[in-house]
Amino acid sequence: MNFKELQELIKLVAKTELSEFKMQDGELKLHIRGKDYVAGGKKGAAAPSIISVPSAQAPAYAPAPAPSAPAPAAAAAVPAAVPALTPTTEETTDNGNYVEVKSPMIGTFYRSASPDKPAYVKVGDTVKNGDTVCIVEAMKLFNEIESEVSGKIVKVMVEDAQPVEYDQVLFLVDPAG
Repeated sequence: MNFKELQELIKLVAKTELSEFKMQDGELKLHIRGKDYVAGGKKGAAAPSIISVPSAQAPAYAPAPAPSAPAPAAAAAVPAAVPALTPTTEETTDNGNYVEVKSPMIGTFYRSASPDKPAYVKVGDTVKNGDTVCIVEAMKLFNEIESEVSGKIVKVMVEDAQPVEYDQVLFLVDPAG
């Protein structure tokens, strides 16, 4: 991750209502706390802050460090148990036999490919396993989100062009529909 991507990620966290964001990409471990972070029931900082980031990556032309080199000191401050970024995209809810289609990442939710195109799905539509149901934009990348269940769309839980958090419910699907 280069410096510009890191800046964009911090801006994205600042724009959303995320309280805390953790990420691990190879040796890079990142932990950002947003303005609404609550630790022990008390409000945190007024703006997002980077808690721990290892030293910047070496330029592409520099040789890679030897495998036996010690890890940067900043990386040791991050807890070893950083959650993986591969969520379950659906689970059965308690309010019936509906299945939740969840966001696999933080970003901006879009119901269609562009403003002049129709929505991928709307309430009452029937979807099949593998059908695209929406797009989540993260760091200028548009990721098509596919349904992993067949059924009828019962409810759209997010407004178009709104920020979404990791594992946030996007749609409720009735598998019997």
